Amino acid sequence: MAVAPDTAADLVYQIFDLQRAVRCIATASVRGQDTGVALQGVLRFVGEGESRATRLAERLGVSAPVLSRHIADLEEHGLVIRRQDPDDGRAQLVALTPLGAEKLRSIEEQRAAALQDYLRDWSEDDAGATAKILHKLTDSLKQSARAKAAGTITSHTS
Repeated sequence: MAVAPDTAADLVYQIFDLQRAVRCIATASVRGQDTGVALQGVLRFVGEGESRATRLAERLGVSAPVLSRHIADLEEHGLVIRRQDPDDGRAQLVALTPLGAEKLRSIEEQRAAALQDYLRDWSEDDAGATAKILHKLTDSLKQSARAKAAGTITSHTS
């Protein structure tokens, strides 16, 4: 069953509105901290496991030079380390340091507490159902993007 054009347009609007709201909350939560929203985003992706810098740039949707500057900033704060990829001497692997893992845990705890506060009038059921739907949406978008990049999605034109 296909999504109607008006429904898709409304969903796009709601997603962008949600992004703006989350960005405002995230920006307010990092005031006075040594890492801004962008660096915290990089830290989160690095926290998912050691990865090639080029792979991180792709996942974050940024250029290699932009990611390199972010990694350098995080390295300067002692939050990440870079090492040569043993499988490809031209590539670098990026991982969290113990301090970086602790910083990431602290950031995630602060964000969860802030969200709890913002959603204090929500029920646990509403929050759980929303998380489930957002997870489904994210998975669908990722799968579609991967399929499109691989050339497996065809256009349905009449």
